[in-house]
Amino acid sequence: MKTQLPKDRAPSIRDVARLAGVSHQTVSRVLNNHPSIRETTRARVTAVMEELQYRPNRAARMLVTRHSRTIGVLSSTSAQYGPASAIAAIEDAAREAGYYVNTANLSTVDQESISGALGHLMDQAIEGLVVIAPQVRVFDVLARMSIDVPYVSLQSTGHAGQRALSVDQIAGARMATRHLIELGHREIIHLAGPQDWIEAEARMRGFLGEIDSAELPTNPPVLGDWTANFGFRAGRELLRTREFSAVFAANDEMALGLLHAFRDAGLDIPRDVSVVGFDDIPDAQHWWPPLTTVRQDFREIGRRAVEVLLGEVSGNPVAARLQLLPELVVRGSTGRARSLAGSVTQA
Repeated sequence: MKTQLPKDRAPSIRDVARLAGVSHQTVSRVLNNHPSIRETTRARVTAVMEELQYRPNRAARMLVTRHSRTIGVLSSTSAQYGPASAIAAIEDAAREAGYYVNTANLSTVDQESISGALGHLMDQAIEGLVVIAPQVRVFDVLARMSIDVPYVSLQSTGHAGQRALSVDQIAGARMATRHLIELGHREIIHLAGPQDWIEAEARMRGFLGEIDSAELPTNPPVLGDWTANFGFRAGRELLRTREFSAVFAANDEMALGLLHAFRDAGLDIPRDVSVVGFDDIPDAQHWWPPLTTVRQDFREIGRRAVEVLLGEVSGNPVAARLQLLPELVVRGSTGRARSLAGSVTQA
């Protein structure tokens, strides 16, 4: 039979103690995983808490334990698929470890905004910080600041030293480019991301490195902005001005715009032109044709971020691989190259 409490208030720690037949100090020890508590007592107290749907007061617990059990996330790109997926994974992993997550989103990436966002997180007494802000200038600002809690960064290859967790963007770009080369493509265009983005710069380096290794002609990368609209406009412009048989787009959204532009022009994909993206967003497998792309395991990198960070917080650093390899996912948007005479040109 369910225990009845007055409807005008939430259950308290003393309600739990009374119904479990223990002191409120014992309930507190159960909440804080104290090793002196017998398993039978822990089970009885936990059962009562579940029955009452008791939720401990975070502020009160922090006064007692001096720990907020809160992780801060500083993000400048939470609307993008990758960062949003990583934040969701961080929240799941933190919850499993008994931690909360507070996220501060940057509207701009100047020093004043970054300082304000960090101050907001520090006011929440965060115990550790995850930085998801893959623009070069963010790390230039952070390098000049004093951050007095453990922190790790995501997707910041080469800009945060031993604090960086990332997917190997250069290796992923080389995979995508090598796939096109192995299909016989010799005139390959790279539609790059914004110049200030660390990931965009790494993917460009991977593309250029693979082209150089194959001793193929280098076409200047086209600098984009990650959006499908830009990919569409770039695709129409490329059709007017260049010969090419394949395009490696630095993300899936720009690849979508390219597919739209090429199909509007009456081209067959991949018979006339091949397209590769990067990220493997959920819809990529359902486009027509389904997109060949480079898959990043955002959930795994979010999980590892929490693992590494909590190891630092507890003073027991974990041995974790800081860089993950991506995976090439081959679908219908890439195929064998036609002869150079059949490469794409539009008057």
